[in-house]
Amino acid sequence: MGCDVLSSEPTYGGLSVSGMNYTPFNLSRFIIRDQYGNRAGGGGDLMPGSGEGRVSCCYRLKGTDFTVDWEVYDADEASRNIYSPIKKIYKTTQVHFPKTKISGGVGAVILAVHFYPDDHVEFEFRNDMGGSRIDYAEVSYWFKTKYGRAAYPGDIDEAEAFRRIARVASQGWLKYRLTADEDLEQYVYYTLLVNPDFDKHPAVQRIVGETQGKPGAFGAAMEALPDSVVQELKSNRFEHVTTGAEHG
Repeated sequence: MGCDVLSSEPTYGGLSVSGMNYTPFNLSRFIIRDQYGNRAGGGGDLMPGSGEGRVSCCYRLKGTDFTVDWEVYDADEASRNIYSPIKKIYKTTQVHFPKTKISGGVGAVILAVHFYPDDHVEFEFRNDMGGSRIDYAEVSYWFKTKYGRAAYPGDIDEAEAFRRIARVASQGWLKYRLTADEDLEQYVYYTLLVNPDFDKHPAVQRIVGETQGKPGAFGAAMEALPDSVVQELKSNRFEHVTTGAEHG
């Protein structure tokens, strides 16, 4: 822990900063500001799910309350309007980060900045460049490997297919806080290839309730879903229900 001698507020020096983008948009840049005039930044056009291995150095931050100004843009919209300026979406998020012990020399301590689909931001200190909490790339690879051309409706290209999968996976986090690869894989599969309202089926609602807070359990239960239920989902012949399982 680095602290100013005459201040009770924590002071962190020599920080490297790495952004982790879990939103369905490209993260172009972000700036962290503390209440003492210090700044740190990062970004660099991070696509959904990316950020590992990209760091900027070296920064000093102080205190426990921070403001994060960040910019994202819709890469699909940008690709459809290549002759128009990219429309940036500007966001500001307040982050409270309690006093935290750190270890390591200048540049060795990484402040990981996690950007979530609901626009909240979390800080985390680490000494490595890995540790993404939501891996859209792995989910996309699984889906495209297992289902081939079904991942490319209307002959969309690979980049657009990836963003489509990332958008759906981000909804799995928004609705049920799914983060494990196997959970998001099943969420993406059922949403895109079975029924976009699959989670309104009573059997699926029971699975959602029973697997809350158990990474991997949702995916395993959905893989074991009886064929009769899968056929009901495909035909959309079932009584749609909603419960309080979704996160607000």
